[in-house]
Amino acid sequence: MIAQQVAKKYSTALFLSAGRRGLLDEAYTQFTDLKTVLRTDPALVKFLSSPKIAEEQKLDFLRRVFGERMQRLFLEFLIVLVRKRRAMYLVHVIDAFDLMVERHKGIVRATATTAVPLSGDEEERLVDRLSTKTGKKIELERKIDPRLIGGMVVLVGDEIIDGSVKYGLVKLEEQLSHIKVH
Repeated sequence: MIAQQVAKKYSTALFLSAGRRGLLDEAYTQFTDLKTVLRTDPALVKFLSSPKIAEEQKLDFLRRVFGERMQRLFLEFLIVLVRKRRAMYLVHVIDAFDLMVERHKGIVRATATTAVPLSGDEEERLVDRLSTKTGKKIELERKIDPRLIGGMVVLVGDEIIDGSVKYGLVKLEEQLSHIKVH
């Protein structure tokens, strides 16, 4: 709960600041890259969040590592997170910021879970249909779950479209259980 509140507060501040300066695209790119690094190796978040390490050490580290690689606004944003003892929520903040930027650009994330990988053609048709349905550009994430047996489950925003064989069998079982046999 607190992670969501912190993420919303700080991502909104970053979104507004970057937007006013015309840096949304650059912020999106730099923070998405940073999130990829943090998910691969969470040591940076642990370091920045550690109460055993002096704040000045953390800030010096940020300036040395990111000073030449990041826009000054973004570096200052990281410094604020450290000073406010919110660095542990950095990935959550970046996720919330990414969603804000994507919403601003008319992009919707969709997750397609299938039993086997989709072919390029199937994926293209799915993206086209979802784009037509939502009127937005679709950013598709793919997941494989052999338990589905066949078909797919698509999550678009907060809507679930379940076209899996497993779901179909469950529905069929429900229907058959209501039939009275004499």
